[in-house]
Amino acid sequence: MSNPGTSLQKVLAWHAARRQVQHLQAQGQRVVFTNGCFDLLHVGHVRYLQAARALGDFLIVGLNDDASVRRLHKGPGRPLVPEAERAEVLAALACVDAVVIFSQDTPLELIRTLRPQVLVKGGDYTLETIVGRPEVLSWGGEVYVIPFVPGYSTSSLIKRILATAGSGSIADEQG
Repeated sequence: MSNPGTSLQKVLAWHAARRQVQHLQAQGQRVVFTNGCFDLLHVGHVRYLQAARALGDFLIVGLNDDASVRRLHKGPGRPLVPEAERAEVLAALACVDAVVIFSQDTPLELIRTLRPQVLVKGGDYTLETIVGRPEVLSWGGEVYVIPFVPGYSTSSLIKRILATAGSGSIADEQG
């Protein structure tokens, strides 16, 4: 039987994450970092995170806190899922080794703190537009863009849910 506290143990404060990264790097392990809002987790997110994890030995996900998601203008009422719940869901994924919540508009300060060897972003970025790219390259790291899985986004999922709700097709709120 699994320990229900396991995923919450993977949600780390900045200083704890930095210590973990230093320990892993001292053992020769490759630390990968990515970040995002991950409001409604979907298969596109899962495939992206699995691909990011495949680039190293340990995947840390920087998670935008609720206030920074609102500042990103993701849409009315976003985030739909509070940061603590988003962090717990991400941490429950086997491919995610740690989650660190950040409140800044970009993950630059967190990237500078953690100093990962690999920085990854999704297909809506180019190498030139990835925040933290110069820093990661300066300490000998690598930066990758992972292509999007076509047809999957939180915004399109929300639109489908609203369209279904408008048609009266939702049987109950429990499912």
